[in-house]
Amino acid sequence: MSKEQLIDSNKPSLKKTKSAITSNPKRDIDSDINVQSFTIWLDNLDSASRESFNAFAEDTFSPIQVYIYAKFLGYDGSIICVDDWVAKVYPKPDHLKVLLYEIEQMQEDVRKLRLDIENYTVKRDAGVARIAQMQKEIRGTIAQVDAFVSSKDRKGLLLAGADRAIRELNSVFKDDPIEGPLQEAAMSVWARIQFED
Repeated sequence: MSKEQLIDSNKPSLKKTKSAITSNPKRDIDSDINVQSFTIWLDNLDSASRESFNAFAEDTFSPIQVYIYAKFLGYDGSIICVDDWVAKVYPKPDHLKVLLYEIEQMQEDVRKLRLDIENYTVKRDAGVARIAQMQKEIRGTIAQVDAFVSSKDRKGLLLAGADRAIRELNSVFKDDPIEGPLQEAAMSVWARIQFED
């Protein structure tokens, strides 16, 4: 071999190397597995139930209510799978978080206004009137938070109770001639409850 060939063969770019063992770049994490398992269950439903369920999941803000509806349709998995599926397929805005953030910002504005009044940047009478108005806004936002949380809890409890009652009725009348009409009546009651405010 000539001197040039020896030098060229020592260059890293010309040396043959073993192909590295590479791992899968995208590893399935728990939430992906949960979403896949719930999607498999959902795909096995008949088309009418699947459409109804998807419409309900899209319109409902509570993953608990979606879980209860899935249980009503025969889902036996965990709420974690449902929660992960809802978060991925139908992400929801967090209204409670927004309201709490607004309350925090309004309280900060009141604090700044009080400092401005103490430093004589704002006239005392105008500042006091503005503080009273801002505190009224804060109380209104706190009332909205309470109403939001209580209505969400109330509807979830109603759906859970209805689900339990329907399941008990179905188990009592299993293999009875009344089972078919009872199932249809249960779906009607469920639909009525889910769309009430």
